[in-house]
Amino acid sequence: MDKEISTVVKVRFSDCDPIGHLNNVKYLEYMMNAREDHVESYYGFTYEEYTRRTGCTWITVQNEIAYLREVHYNTRVLISSKTIEVRDRISKVEILMKSEDGKTVNAVLWITVVYFNMKTRKSEVHPLETRELFEKFLEEVKEKTFQERVSYFRKQNKLA
Repeated sequence: MDKEISTVVKVRFSDCDPIGHLNNVKYLEYMMNAREDHVESYYGFTYEEYTRRTGCTWITVQNEIAYLREVHYNTRVLISSKTIEVRDRISKVEILMKSEDGKTVNAVLWITVVYFNMKTRKSEVHPLETRELFEKFLEEVKEKTFQERVSYFRKQNKLA
């Protein structure tokens, strides 16, 4: 089973600044939309359906993003996502925006989320079934901090 899920997306002109670079906020939108699609296609649920069924959801408590290479309009990028950490209440996802051939990393995003009960308005421990599902897709990365991971990708980009 592939633990890193990927989608190819075309960068739209309307999402770029006047000099033709993808707007920084749009990186986040593209990456988050791809992750939502990945969860639906591979994890087997939508966030809306999961919340309706369980009364719980995931709340983002931290985003860390590094812009490594500019992305121009009308190019195609490969966006991949994977779960890199699962704990009782917290999960962490890494989303990469790469060149279409996958050789260059344009941006890296780490999202830390907490499992949250909408009724009690408090965090909860992941249900065993949910945690086991996430652990099927768990792919630990060697670098343990975001800055280490960014440095790793910067070095990789120089070799590409």
